[in-house]
Amino acid sequence: MTTETTATNPRELAHPTRDEIRLEGVLHALADPMRLRIVRELAAVREELSCSHFALPVTKSTTTHHFRVLRESGVIEQVYRGTAKMNGLRRADLDALYPGLLDSLLAAARSEAERLGAV
Repeated sequence: MTTETTATNPRELAHPTRDEIRLEGVLHALADPMRLRIVRELAAVREELSCSHFALPVTKSTTTHHFRVLRESGVIEQVYRGTAKMNGLRRADLDALYPGLLDSLLAAARSEAERLGAV
């Protein structure tokens, strides 16, 4: 997946480059339970998923907000494929910038879900 800072076409979404991704933005994005849930699903399948794949217990506008926060923080990349907006985890970028961070956060989230019986 390639990234760019500005979109030139309405069907192209702006993404931070790897060098523009900041730890505080990533941590902020992943601090929300709904956004962490999206990232956990993307990490589990290791492929792009459409926005409609995610059945979040929030309104459509709130779901759109969560995806925007994840994209603008550099956690995910969104691209249009036909009429679907596809979402992919920017694992390579995150692992290069913050080795072990994503795996640690995902393991902690999995452990917490098991502890709380929310698996």
